[in-house]
Amino acid sequence: MNTSLHARYAARTVPRYTSYPTAPHFTGAVGADLYESWLAALAPEAPVSLYLHVPYCRAICHYCGCHTKAARRDDPVVDYAERLVDEIGLVADTIGQRLGVAHVHWGGGTPSLLPAPSFRAVVAALTSRFRFLDGAEHAIELDPRTVTPELAVMLAEAGITRTSLGVQDFDPAVQTAMGRVQPFPVVEQAVAALRAVGIEAINFDLMYGLPHQTAETIRSTVDLAMRLGPTRIALFGYAHVPWFKKHQRLIDEMALPGATERLALEATAREALAACGFLPIGLDHFARPDDEMARAEADGTLRRNFQGYTTDQADTLIGFGASSIGRMPQGFVQNDPDIGRWSRAVEAGRLPVVKGKALDADDRLRGAIIERLMCDYRVDLAAVTAAHGVGLAAIADGVERLAELTRDGLVAIEGNTIIITEAGRPFVRLAAAAFDAYLAQAAARHSMAV
Repeated sequence: MNTSLHARYAARTVPRYTSYPTAPHFTGAVGADLYESWLAALAPEAPVSLYLHVPYCRAICHYCGCHTKAARRDDPVVDYAERLVDEIGLVADTIGQRLGVAHVHWGGGTPSLLPAPSFRAVVAALTSRFRFLDGAEHAIELDPRTVTPELAVMLAEAGITRTSLGVQDFDPAVQTAMGRVQPFPVVEQAVAALRAVGIEAINFDLMYGLPHQTAETIRSTVDLAMRLGPTRIALFGYAHVPWFKKHQRLIDEMALPGATERLALEATAREALAACGFLPIGLDHFARPDDEMARAEADGTLRRNFQGYTTDQADTLIGFGASSIGRMPQGFVQNDPDIGRWSRAVEAGRLPVVKGKALDADDRLRGAIIERLMCDYRVDLAAVTAAHGVGLAAIADGVERLAELTRDGLVAIEGNTIIITEAGRPFVRLAAAAFDAYLAQAAARHSMAV
């Protein structure tokens, strides 16, 4: 593909499709009362997954796009943990039974910022109100700068089985520009502390599109990462959205790579990871061939949710904490993003959901198509529409919107099967967007396609 074509597509902005419909289309039509009825209707035999959001860090990195705030003292974090325990109780009481749990994921922010007594209290609440199934994955996101041998011991005692370390980039100039200085020895020591307590499943998050990144620096970052033996890699494109995240204004926009340069950086990192034996998983994940995620990708059971690509097969994801998003069989729910309002609602004994989206038949159909495109780079439209009890005419508009991508060789259509070509894989979100019935009416600004 020529450079001008690369630039034209790479600069387009579309959702990341960790859900469909996407979060900007959630409304107040879904609130606490509807969520209560959805929780009460959960099938007792179906496993669920849990997500806990801890929106605190010691300091905010310039590049951060997460819902978090700085907490230099422990007091607000301790108070927050107490409300998490209360919310777990509220939700469990509403469900009315001790459901089985297949996956637990802690995100943030920096969830390990919870002091040890608070962290243990939240884990105790989870294990007393839910049943952790055999083989359940219990994962947590970690800032390598906060990992100590004592923290590692606590995580192991709590049953953590997988960690994700926010590495991003090892180059000193890039780290300074993005407001997160963590030299290689810091990450090395964090990995050693986790492995010393038996936590072997360690993911690294890397980023491209950061200020002052070059092909050389990103290759060096991959090389250094490989020395530490991660089991999975997530390679995310930096989303520069200073109109939404004001602290990103601290990043010098002149130092950011352009759309074509971002695409080249992503390709460089992808090639370096492949050379180290990592298999590409969907748009932005990589795993060793014997990893569970690689097996899921191979057998067509890979899924996508708010944590990105996952092996989690549960249809229900229950979110806890301010701003957390959950998925129920009936639709999506989101807690109040304001920590104070979320806390007051929980203290008052109210489920803190403030918006969401009840799914209709068309949402389910298009969501299934988008998920398969994002996970498999192909989708059999005849099979999906038949499974949803409709004809191909129901999604004819999406096929029509693929015309430009097809003409430029990014998409191939064979009968009723849509295939993302090798050249089109970096642009799979654009193909997914063709089936998004809400995108034309969206006022939200999204991140670059690559």
